[in-house]
Amino acid sequence: MLADLLNNRKKLVLQKWFDAVLETYPADGRRFLSNQTNRFRNPVGASIYEGIDGLYQRLIDGTDLESPDFAEFLDRIVRIRAVQEFSPSQALGFLFPLKTVIREMVKQESRANGLGEELLALERRIDRLVLLSFDKYMQCRERLFEIRIREIKDSTCRTWERICRKYGDPATWSDAEQGQPDDTR
Repeated sequence: MLADLLNNRKKLVLQKWFDAVLETYPADGRRFLSNQTNRFRNPVGASIYEGIDGLYQRLIDGTDLESPDFAEFLDRIVRIRAVQEFSPSQALGFLFPLKTVIREMVKQESRANGLGEELLALERRIDRLVLLSFDKYMQCRERLFEIRIREIKDSTCRTWERICRKYGDPATWSDAEQGQPDDTR
């Protein structure tokens, strides 16, 4: 019953959820992300919307949260937010407003039709999704740090290569050239 109700109101729920996600961005970013619907002009906004659409549909359908299908849509959003200047709580906070939006959408029907248990089960799935999102976020952040470390190492190697080309092999430098004190005095 709850799934049918939420499927019927999907477009409205998604728009409210998307608006709540956009509220986590600064005003300029929010304006850009909300005004651009073209996937090529606004790949970030399109990816976020597609991600929440896919997550929402799978939450409603009861898809296993650990499934690759679920992970694909979660990844679309978490990857974007992992590279942005968000704290972990800010990056993953996009999931919590969904609970509020759903409660508002089904408030009347929930009381009248006894949807409380179904609603509670759905909210537990959203909570579980938050935990999975944190794991995905940490994987993305670790990957970013690995990339940064590799870039620093590569930069250092290139610098040493330039020094060696210009001044020769450091093993052949005299003590004075290496900045060592001269013991021959």
